[in-house]
Amino acid sequence: MDEQESDPELDKIEVTRRTVIETGTTALLLTALPHAALAAGSIEDKEPPPPPVTIGLRINGQLHSLTLDPRTTVLDALREHLELTGSKKGCDHGQCGACTVLIEGRRVNSCLTLAVMHDGQSITTIEGLADGETLHPVQTAFVEHDGFQCGYCTSGQICSAIGMLAESRQGMPSYVTQDLMRAAADLTDVEIRERMSGNICRCAAYPNIVAAIKQVAGMPT
Repeated sequence: MDEQESDPELDKIEVTRRTVIETGTTALLLTALPHAALAAGSIEDKEPPPPPVTIGLRINGQLHSLTLDPRTTVLDALREHLELTGSKKGCDHGQCGACTVLIEGRRVNSCLTLAVMHDGQSITTIEGLADGETLHPVQTAFVEHDGFQCGYCTSGQICSAIGMLAESRQGMPSYVTQDLMRAAADLTDVEIRERMSGNICRCAAYPNIVAAIKQVAGMPT
């Protein structure tokens, strides 16, 4: 075949491919441009951030006056403004429990609550549990039972355990409590696991964590 001559079938295939590419590119541009224009418009129309507010938080017994964006969470206030980094940011969605602190004695996921909601309240973090060189009983039990491995979840586990023990002493039942007429449920393995289910340990040190909590609760391990 002469080099100058072309195969009609090949030309047909080439045109078809070119047409597909051109058509696809055009469709993509027509789809993307309106969204890009809309996004640009939303950026231009975005409202300015709210003005900062000044609040007082009593952290580990010490009063702190903080001027914050009202959208600041307790976790970010602790870590970014007070350099109390013991409370960890894990999932930042309230699912792992690594950020658990005690607010007015109750355990709270600090990544889910705004600092301005707790103006004037008392917050206890992992840094405030020990009395000088003397560890909190839950901290001691975690050490004795090797209740941690990497340690990332440990501060949340310990704060949650302290809050859970207080809830149990107050007679608060759990989903698995069988006798609701009792003043307080026995903290069996099943009870402890259910009550601590909001705190995830990626290293799976759960048997050791349960043993540590049972020791503090006075239950046989």
